[in-house]
Amino acid sequence: MAITRLGGANAITGTIPTSVAPGKGKVLQTVTATDGTNRSTTSQTFGLNSSTLTLDITPSATSSKILITGSVMLYIASSAARLTIFRDSTNLASAISSEDSFITTDGDGKYFAVSGLHFLDSPSTTSSVNYQIRFRNNQGSTTTTLPFTSAMGVLTAYEIGA
Repeated sequence: MAITRLGGANAITGTIPTSVAPGKGKVLQTVTATDGTNRSTTSQTFGLNSSTLTLDITPSATSSKILITGSVMLYIASSAARLTIFRDSTNLASAISSEDSFITTDGDGKYFAVSGLHFLDSPSTTSSVNYQIRFRNNQGSTTTTLPFTSAMGVLTAYEIGA
């Protein structure tokens, strides 16, 4: 495919190799989950009981990437909370930092927070993969609720051709 860029006095022309361009970086499929059910925890671990949004996606190729995006609203009572994304039983935050979560929100008294999560994953499989947003308390004896007041949480997985 030939390209031409016109600008100023010079035109730039060239050819994009067809062996590289087709299918690369395209969104091949999307899966979205929504949930407005309140779940609360006082736990300081990311247990299965703290899973609020979950979805399954089956990549079409082992080379595909999966872009995960999520948005939730938290209620934190005199504490701090952490959110993360799990792929099956793997906490994806631990793959990118020494922290065990993507977001920390600190509260003083009663605190409301809208949090967004994003992660580009390489599951290297064509089997079904489960993604979940999980949350936990950062301090004991207080409660974190997600989503708050039945605010709709959203989790979306985009398969990207590689």
